Amino acid sequence: MLKGIAAIVILLLSLSITGCVSTGVGLQSYVDSTDGYQFLYPNGWVPVEVTNGPDVVFRDLIEYSENLSVAIGKTLTDLGTPTDVGYRLSKNAIAPPDSGRQAELVNAEELRSSDRTYYLLEYAVTLSNQQQRHVLASVGQARSHGQLYSFNLSTTERRWQKGKSMFEQVVKSFRVY
Repeated sequence: MLKGIAAIVILLLSLSITGCVSTGVGLQSYVDSTDGYQFLYPNGWVPVEVTNGPDVVFRDLIEYSENLSVAIGKTLTDLGTPTDVGYRLSKNAIAPPDSGRQAELVNAEELRSSDRTYYLLEYAVTLSNQQQRHVLASVGQARSHGQLYSFNLSTTERRWQKGKSMFEQVVKSFRVY
């Protein structure tokens, strides 16, 4: 009897928790309460083990080159404008010198959510083998400890054309706390 009641309580609790999360069609929720961030990711994407790199990485099971990641950096006292941050990311992370990649900052905008500001960045990237990719990023800073969080999603240009709205929803779902 006690096991039955416990099972019902667990079921109701899990339903109420998932009911609080608004996900888009074909999206799952990921929450890292230890590091203080959350986001939505597409169905069919799975976490990948990484060492000495991003905090978390997800990849598409079918299109393995599609991925998203969260990197946590040191405190920045002055982020600058979305365009400033986008330009620095393109030169230092997305297409650093001698990488053979070229990145063009297509769009940079500011998104306000609750008491946080996020910079949404969009890049067109050409790899050294001339493959065209699309990279979306959301950059935010935690108020509690001041660390900078960068959420990045990368996809092929072909898949970008088909899944643009879903990918944008994924990147806009990124939140730090």
